[in-house]
This record gives sequence, structure tokens and C-alpha cells, in this order.
Amino acid sequence: MTESTPVIEMRHIVKKFGDFAANDDINLQVQQGEIHALLGENGAGKSTLMNILTGLLQPTSGDILINGKAVQVDSPSKSDALGIGMVHQHFMLIDAFTVTENIILGSEVTKGLSLDTKTAASKIQQLSERYGLQVDPYAKISDISVGQQQRVEILKTLYRGADILIFDEPTAVLTPQEIDELITILHNLAKEGKSIVLITHKLDEIRAAADTVTVIRSGKSIDTFPVAGVSSQALADLMVGREVSFKTEKTDAVTGDTILNIKNLEVQDSRGIAAVKDFSLTVKAGEIVGIAGIDGNGQTQLIQGITGLTKIQAGSVVLQGKDITNKKPRQITEAGVGHIPEDRLRFGMEIDMTLSENLALQTYYKSPISKGGVLQQAEMDKLANKLVSEFDVRAAGIDVLAGSMSGGNQQKAVIARELNRDNELVIAAQPTRGLDVGAIEYIHHRLIKQRDAGKAVLVVSFELDEILNLSDRIAVINAGQIVGIVNAKDTNKQELGLLMTGMSLADARAALKEEVDA
Repeated sequence: MTESTPVIEMRHIVKKFGDFAANDDINLQVQQGEIHALLGENGAGKSTLMNILTGLLQPTSGDILINGKAVQVDSPSKSDALGIGMVHQHFMLIDAFTVTENIILGSEVTKGLSLDTKTAASKIQQLSERYGLQVDPYAKISDISVGQQQRVEILKTLYRGADILIFDEPTAVLTPQEIDELITILHNLAKEGKSIVLITHKLDEIRAAADTVTVIRSGKSIDTFPVAGVSSQALADLMVGREVSFKTEKTDAVTGDTILNIKNLEVQDSRGIAAVKDFSLTVKAGEIVGIAGIDGNGQTQLIQGITGLTKIQAGSVVLQGKDITNKKPRQITEAGVGHIPEDRLRFGMEIDMTLSENLALQTYYKSPISKGGVLQQAEMDKLANKLVSEFDVRAAGIDVLAGSMSGGNQQKAVIARELNRDNELVIAAQPTRGLDVGAIEYIHHRLIKQRDAGKAVLVVSFELDEILNLSDRIAVINAGQIVGIVNAKDTNKQELGLLMTGMSLADARAALKEEVDA
């Protein structure tokens, strides 16, 4: 790693939105061939800083140097010309276009008067194979998984030949295996001399991937130091500014009546293929049931079926003795279901509405927010201020557009809205996706508080640590079916991992016993 002139130098960067300073005198240096992590809480100013570097925002004050030369990055095209590429947390892809069409958009290759997509697709295929990204250049974006869409964003940056690559929460939608593969890719890119800025709050990933870390807290750069030898606890405490607990303390569950009863459920995916098959599960009052599984094994269709977002082909969903199978989403929420969706932008928020309006989406037609069919803005704002304070949603104000907020704070807003209602069942799909360790600690505490108040909680997560930390019982799903249900305190990641591959509980335990005996 070269320690001469930094590839990137950002000096005394300030970015204000009105009176709010998103960046407040931040300094950053990145060397050639270095993986440099930016660590901070949701809303700390990490993405704002990188949006300045890529020309999406202009700094209020401060200087940017690339390879020692002062530059004005006044547009994304200027950033491209300087060899800077950014993989955004929220994908910038056109669903109706193919992978190749998305990647070459704005830098099209022509053959005569026609687009030369064949040459471009060949180059994309080579890049895909070289970096182990495994994406079909001719697939439509609408037909590929979220994880594959993430890889398309990475390929887009590599295709354009960037020497400085910025990854904004790149693992938020990846499986554990895909995360390991991405870290390998990052190391390979760094070995080739590319400089990488990794925006993340996942501490284990920083320790696995990064050479150096800069901690940002409340818009200020707190410290920069080598990652080697630094514990996750030390990183977390420095990021949040207090001691953080990774393990949420909870007493044994005291269960009551069955709240949710799912019997022989079948739900199809968009292709008409059964993604959930003969699925049966109960969730009782006073317990958290976690659903563990590799992404793409029917979790999305299961939750959408229960909440009325997707048609159920067979079987039943009963809530407190009332059949809610194939009811409309509003009827299901009115019946006492709170839903934290896995895709907050598609199903959880309206990004062109204000934070205040989003926090009232489930209750805007009820008193006191609505009187005689007329919205009461003061009451809506009163609710918003209460939830923003209670759930530590960080934004410039309750009147900002939801789309302008950081991903983590969008997630906290959705969770605040859903947990504020007195629901008998809370369905939380990927509840802490995109949240920092301090926010995760708080959300876990809130979900356990729901359980302790006698509510039934169903949690779907790809994070096994989260499933083990929260759940009383864990149902493992593979190919749309439950392969085993275990008590959280009687299992571990290794056993869950084997079940997630489709192995039976008996076989998984036998395999682990053989491993121990050997």
C-alpha cells in the first residue's frame, strides 16, 4: 500500500442544509490500494460526504484533492472523469432494461448507427466471471433478485474503469456467502491498485475487509486509525459514543393464546411457481418466532401472503380465531397486524411525502389526525415529533421528504410507525437492515418489549446473530418449507446453517456430533 500522496484528500468539508450541518469540518485521506472504511451511525454524514466526492452534492466549504491536485467535483460526470465510481445503497437501475443496457446507459457503445450491445455484453460477462459476480448480461432487471441487482451496480462501476470505488452499504442485501465473496472482490480490487471507500456500520465486515477506518459521529470526523487488532466492541463504542451491548437481555418467554395460526400455506412467486409450500406455523402471545433461511427460499412470499400483498393459493392464515386469508392489506392491519416490510422503499414509505406524512400513513384517516375527513396537520406533526424523539429518527426536520433521509433513518421511521400502534401481531421482515449497532440494540429492545407486553412477534432475518438474539423459537425455511423448528437456546449458527441447506434436524445434529467426535 503506497503511503505517498493520498489518492483522495478531503479537507475541512462542511455541508449545511439550512441550519443543519450534515458534515461539520470532516477530514479524510485515502491511499492508493487501500480499503478505507467510513464508520458511523445512521445519519452521521457518511453518505453526504461521499455524495460530495461524487458530485451529487456541493460542499458549503472545504477542499477536495485527487492525487494531490485540487479539483472541483461539480457534477457526477466530472466525478466519472476523475475515475470515481459509487455503488449506491439504493439501486439506480431501470427495471425494464437488461443488465447490459443498465450498465452501458450514458456510455453506450455503437456500431455504425446501432447500439453494440453484443460487445458490451461480452465485456460485462468477462468482468462478471473475473470478479465472481455471476450475472447474466441479457437478464432483465425486473427478473433478477435484489442480490443480483447489487452486483449489477458493482459491475456498472467496474465497466466504467473507475480507480476510486465507493461502496455505500454494499452488503445490506447480500447473503453471508455473498458478503464473503464481495470482501474477496474488494481485496482483489485493492491488490490491483484501486482505492476503495467502504461506507458501513457492520463492524465484522470492517475488520474483515478494511485496512483503515475513519469514525464519523454527528457530522464530525472523530478519529482515523488502522483496523488491525481493533475489537468490534471498541469500534462500536467509538461510533456511538457510549458502551454498546451486542446481546439483548431477555427473560424466558411467558406465552399465552395462539395469535397467528398458519396452515398448509401455498404462495406463488411472480412466475406462478410455488415459493411457499405446505407451510404451517403458530405464533403465540408473548413469544418471538424467528424465521431463518437463505435469501430466496420463500420468505418474501410468505410475509406478503400473510399481510395481503400477494394472493394465497392454498391454506389459511388465522389471526386470533379470525380468518384473514386473502384479505386486503388495510383489513389485515385493522385486524391488529403491524408490518415492518423488508423493502422499506417499495412497501414501507412514500419517498415523495414528508417524514410527518409517512409516520401517519397507518392512522391518517382516524381521530385525532382526521376530523370530518379533514387532515389535522398540527396533530399529525405532534405524532411525528413524538415518534422522532422516541425512536431517535434523525432528520433535518419532520417536514423533510422521506427520500432525502438516510436509509437507516427511513427504516427507523417505518419501525416507529408500526410499533406505535397497539397490534396483537408484529411482523418484522429484516427489521434492522441498514441500521447501525446502536440502532439495532434499540430496535431489538423494542421488539422484546412488544413480546413482554404479551404481543406475538414474527421476525424474518438473514442475520443469524439477530435470529438467535431475538427469538424464543426458530423455524428454518428451505425451498418454501419448514425443515425444522428449534428452541433458540438449544441451537447455534452451525446447526441452523445445516438446516438452511435443507438438511433435516436429525441429520444436522448427527453431522455436528460426528464433527465433534472426530
